[in-house]
Amino acid sequence: MPFLARHDPELEPAAIRAARRTIHPAFTASPQYLHEGLGALAGVDVIVKVECVNPIRAFKGRGTWLAVAGLAGEGRVSAGTPVVAASTGNFGQGVAFAARAHGVPAVIFADEHANPGKVARIRSFGATVVQQGRDFDAAREASAAFAAREGAFLLVDGAEPLVAAGAATLALEVTEAAEAGAVPMPSVAYVPLGNGALIVGVGAWLRHAVPACRIVGIAAEGAPSMVRSWEAGRAIETADAATYAEGIACRVPIAEALDMMVGRVDDLLLVSEEELRAAQATFTAATGVTVEGAAAASWAGLLADPRRSGPALVILTGSNVPGGG
Repeated sequence: MPFLARHDPELEPAAIRAARRTIHPAFTASPQYLHEGLGALAGVDVIVKVECVNPIRAFKGRGTWLAVAGLAGEGRVSAGTPVVAASTGNFGQGVAFAARAHGVPAVIFADEHANPGKVARIRSFGATVVQQGRDFDAAREASAAFAAREGAFLLVDGAEPLVAAGAATLALEVTEAAEAGAVPMPSVAYVPLGNGALIVGVGAWLRHAVPACRIVGIAAEGAPSMVRSWEAGRAIETADAATYAEGIACRVPIAEALDMMVGRVDDLLLVSEEELRAAQATFTAATGVTVEGAAAASWAGLLADPRRSGPALVILTGSNVPGGG
């Protein structure tokens, strides 16, 4: 496979532990527990990690806080140098929340069809939102052009190791809970796969703490660019990212993320829109927490996996559904 394994100091175990101390406490210490009902449905023990009880209702707050704090500390973003990002919604919320706290202007690009609730919440955190392009990847191209033109800092989800390191801290919390006897140690982790930061982070920590744990990424059949790229060993763009689950609607693969996935990912699976919608309904009913489409990928992947085993970690990554306020 021609993707090149990278050594990113930010993803070393000591750095991940230090990262948790840096991240705003509103995003850390999220719940994890053994879910008996889901376990009965799956036929294996299921550990649920709930990542949406925080100011942005999504796991993205961990990595965005870590990245913006690091960039501000280095002077790469400041009151006079905005941070620019493209987002389907949750990453943009995280960037906006962290940027406001650090006194940094944020400009978030979203596509013309972006989830209006997520867009409204990005604005509520003080960021400027520019809606441009037919989909997320078109908005990402526009954000890069804007940042180059305005001399702003472009923060790309999936490409920045600090974002992945922030995501890694949620896996750290799971293994700490297992060491304390609160949950079993996972033997497999099912991770929604969009731009790749989450699976890189989770994989980085679990490779250290539980080397035998299988790391499985879950993408939508209608947005298979990251999976097709991984299988082919080269970046493959798709014509569309045809999934309602906007958080994993990736048409143009992130090359840096594919490199960082080397050695940290075991399998990738594609699930249909029907499987995602069914998983979203079941996951919401079982947890009593609103599950957005991309967050349903974790549970859908467990059900679709022909090698299903346990204890299995599923991650409720976000709860920002359209119309959710």
